[in-house]
Amino acid sequence: MTAAPVGYQCPECVRQGNQAMREARTPLGGRVHERGNLVTITLIALNVAIWLAGAVAGFGQLTNRFALVALGPVDGRLGGVLTGEWYRLLSAAFVHVQVWHIALNMFALWIIGSSLEPVLGRWRFIALYLMSALGGSTASLMAMGFGGASVGASGAVFGLFGALFVVARRFGRDVSAVLVILAINVVIGFTIPGIDWRAHLGGLITGAILAYAFAHAPRSHRAIFSATAVAVVAAILAWVNAVFVA
Repeated sequence: MTAAPVGYQCPECVRQGNQAMREARTPLGGRVHERGNLVTITLIALNVAIWLAGAVAGFGQLTNRFALVALGPVDGRLGGVLTGEWYRLLSAAFVHVQVWHIALNMFALWIIGSSLEPVLGRWRFIALYLMSALGGSTASLMAMGFGGASVGASGAVFGLFGALFVVARRFGRDVSAVLVILAINVVIGFTIPGIDWRAHLGGLITGAILAYAFAHAPRSHRAIFSATAVAVVAAILAWVNAVFVA
């Protein structure tokens, strides 16, 4: 027997009762979890762990292996995305060198991710983050010259900014604060040398488009619609890389 609020129930009765209960869902159809920002925390931990590994082993080795490079010298050879190292499109989003760079990106990821992840659900949030990172890398790569390199999660973070704006609008929330923060970051990206504003723009557009699909998916087919949107965005980015980069 299984203890119940009043008396005891047989295991079969408990199973039937659990099956009859509807699973709790977020406003956009994701599963409700006790720790709503677990993915956000995991992404931050992964970025910090990679940064610490670079601090110990040397950031030169880290960037040579994982930075976004179109075509250039890498460890005494010709390497980069154009030589078939396509993994750099995503791996670069987990590499940072300067302390201020990783600190700002992880702070933004913590703030925005902790707000978005509980609403979107885990798999949508992961897809949003990775597709935004890929969109940022794609935009950066299109204008990258020989020997150029780019690292950082800024494209993915800007994708979260775009998604936060779209989701907030979907629920009728005030988005003025989001617009102010976005404007400040855009100005910084265009005025401070060394910041890849193209990655910011690419991530922002990708994240906003994908979030729009998530936020406006029909309730009856929300999961299928969202998964299809992710597949379509991934296919478009792959096509852009194949046509304009390769």
